[in-house]
Amino acid sequence: MAQFKFKPSKTSGIPAWGTEAKDFKSIYSLCSSPRLVGGTTFSELVALDQSQVALLTQAAIKSMEETRKILMKWRSQGHSLKDTYLFGITGSARLIGELWSRDALDFVNVTIALSRLHRVMHEFSQEFLSEGNSESNGLSLLLMTEPGSQHGLGVFMLSEFFRQAGWRVTLASPQDIVDFKRIFLSDWFDAVVLSISTDRQIDAVAQSLPELSKTTANPNLKIYVGGPMAQVSPEAINWDGTLLLQTDAAQTVEIVTQNALAPSPVEVAHPIEHFDSLDNLVYVSKD
Repeated sequence: MAQFKFKPSKTSGIPAWGTEAKDFKSIYSLCSSPRLVGGTTFSELVALDQSQVALLTQAAIKSMEETRKILMKWRSQGHSLKDTYLFGITGSARLIGELWSRDALDFVNVTIALSRLHRVMHEFSQEFLSEGNSESNGLSLLLMTEPGSQHGLGVFMLSEFFRQAGWRVTLASPQDIVDFKRIFLSDWFDAVVLSISTDRQIDAVAQSLPELSKTTANPNLKIYVGGPMAQVSPEAINWDGTLLLQTDAAQTVEIVTQNALAPSPVEVAHPIEHFDSLDNLVYVSKD
């Protein structure tokens, strides 16, 4: 079990989760230059659209150095790390997943490319947190994957947004359902966000939540469920007494923070549209 506690700091939708694929350019019509960065112009501020996402994806497949070059160029153009994460890295992770589904990348290169995006967020962590307010909001969060999950990029990004907003974050990846239950009950939390990436542990998690919610240290604990399964099969994780999140990282933080400070859940009337178009928050109540 990998479990990390972060010190408080203050200042969206995430995908499920090297040799370059030979048909990468033909599928996505990337830049014509054979040089990834040298053949690309960054002199002016450009939108982080699909063409820029494709450049970052190609860089992540190629090397860590090229990945850094793309992101540093975006920074030099004036793009905030928030936009870089929400538009650039999120879009690139999704594109890598599409390449995998089309058999344009093998498992090894998918893993390596995603790990480079994950690593670069670690490298930018201090700068990202400094973009916000450094004061703690006094709230604590458990952000946890389902047992045995291999998807760490999305939950790490989400943890950074919560830390930037002043939350004290416990980020955990339990090994099994026993570990899942132990972590859930290990401390007082103002909110729990569960990121579900696959359907392998859905039944086990669903069966454990009613008892966990009754025995947790915080009797008013709000439990949120999101992650890739919220996009692929939201009906499978519409669990009684939970809030279903289908929002990007920034919107998720806004929703969870407002709910933590309010007596009842709030809904986002006009969520910001990002690549994911993950607009809905659904409250699941008991019949």
